[in-house]
Amino acid sequence: MKRTHLPLNALRVFDAAARHLSFTRAADELAVTPAAVGQQIRALEDVLGVVLFRRTSKGLELTPEGEAGLDPLREGFLRFEESVAAMQAGQASDRYTIATPREFYAEWLAPRLAKFQSETTRDSGGVQYILAPDEHADFTEANLDLAIRLVDGPGDLQGVQLAPALRVTVAAPEHRDAWIDWPGMPLPQGVNPCIKAGSPGQALASALAGMGRTILPLALAESAIARGSLIALTEPEPAIRSYWLLAPAPQWRSKKVRALVSYLAP
Repeated sequence: MKRTHLPLNALRVFDAAARHLSFTRAADELAVTPAAVGQQIRALEDVLGVVLFRRTSKGLELTPEGEAGLDPLREGFLRFEESVAAMQAGQASDRYTIATPREFYAEWLAPRLAKFQSETTRDSGGVQYILAPDEHADFTEANLDLAIRLVDGPGDLQGVQLAPALRVTVAAPEHRDAWIDWPGMPLPQGVNPCIKAGSPGQALASALAGMGRTILPLALAESAIARGSLIALTEPEPAIRSYWLLAPAPQWRSKKVRALVSYLAP
C-alpha cells in the first residue's frame, strides 16, 4: 500500500504551537524563530486545506479542524517514540555477539571483556557476551556484532588493529629442542618440525606442554610470557599478520559497538 507523504516537521511544529498556543514559545522549544514557526504552520495549512489557528483578542486559539487532529497526532508521535525505542532495543546495548579465535579469547580478550563489563555496568545487570563457535562466521548468518581475526588487514570490512604486527619465538621453560609448525607462520629454512599444528592455538598449547618451540603473534604469547608459562627465545620482530577487530561498515554506527571498540583499541 502506498503511503501518503507526511510533512512530519510541520506536524511537529503544529504540536508545539498547539501546546503553547504561542508561536514564540513554540519557537523557543524548537530552537527556531517565531517567523519559521509561522511559515511551517502556513505551509501545513496549505497542504491540508484547512485553517489550524486563529487570532483572537485573547491570543492564539485552535480552530475546530486543528482540535480534531491534535489527539491522533500526539498519539502518533508517541508511537514514533515507541518505534525508535524498539529499534534501539533490538541493538541491545548489554549484549555482544563476537567471533574470535579460542586461544586469543583465552589469552587476550577475556580479561579485557571482564574489565569492560565491570567498569561499564556497575549499576546494571551486566553485559552478555555470545561467542560464535567459528571465528570466520558470516556476519549476517551469525548476527555478529564484531569479529577478531588474525589477518594482514581489514579487507572488505572496516576494522582496527588490536596489537602491533609482531611475532616472537617462544617455548616452555623446560622444553624439547624441537620445532612446532602451524600454517601462516613459516619456520626458519631447513627446520623440520616435530609437530605440524593446524592453528596458532594448537601451536600455543603444544609449546605450553613443553613439546618444543614455535613462533607466535606477540599478542597471543605475551600473557603466557608475563606469567612465566613461556619464555621468549627471541626479541619481537615484524610480522605480516596481526589481530584485527572487524565488522561491516554499518556496524560501526552502533553505539554499543563504538563503545567496545574504543575500549579495546590501543
